[in-house]
Amino acid sequence: MRARTPLDIGLTVRERRRELGLNQAELAAKVGVSRQWLVAVENGKPGAELGLVLRLLNVLGVDVWLGELPAAQDGPPPIVMDLDRVIARARGSLDEE
Repeated sequence: MRARTPLDIGLTVRERRRELGLNQAELAAKVGVSRQWLVAVENGKPGAELGLVLRLLNVLGVDVWLGELPAAQDGPPPIVMDLDRVIARARGSLDEE
């Protein structure tokens, strides 16, 4: 997945949170942030503190890679999000499954 905007990250966070069956308050508590902060991130608000965003992604089990993905990895496979699908669902173009 290539995330190029804060909204790309926010949509990915929302999708992954839903996959894990967490509501916003539960996830915010796990991360140690307010629900309002999480709502802002999910809505793509720029300016969120990078350290908190990284903590959020870690809690969700989403790795952040800079540069090329390594060819071989130890451990579980990375979570790959189809960003086009996430955006289409957020826009209501796809039916909820």
